Amino acid sequence: MLEVQECAGGAIFSVRVQPRASRDELAGEISGALKVRLQAPAVENHANYALIEFLSQLLKTPRSAVRILSGDRSRTKRIEVRGVTGQQIQALLHKEA
Repeated sequence: MLEVQECAGGAIFSVRVQPRASRDELAGEISGALKVRLQAPAVENHANYALIEFLSQLLKTPRSAVRILSGDRSRTKRIEVRGVTGQQIQALLHKEA
């Protein structure tokens, strides 16, 4: 089950990134984290920028509302999105399933 923490004005959750995929997509949940496949390579922060752009489009929020809290050089990242609820994050899994 996806672990989402509600915080003041937003939500915090984990993301497992797979760079250099054939397309940008949600690939379900793995070990309490949202699995995201991205076309961008994990070179010079390209995957991080692509992740922020992808999540902002999915959640219909501005890019400035999406922030990587930790794991910017790891495949597993902690993400904070301001202006959304935990239910909206959980709904991403159900929408893609």
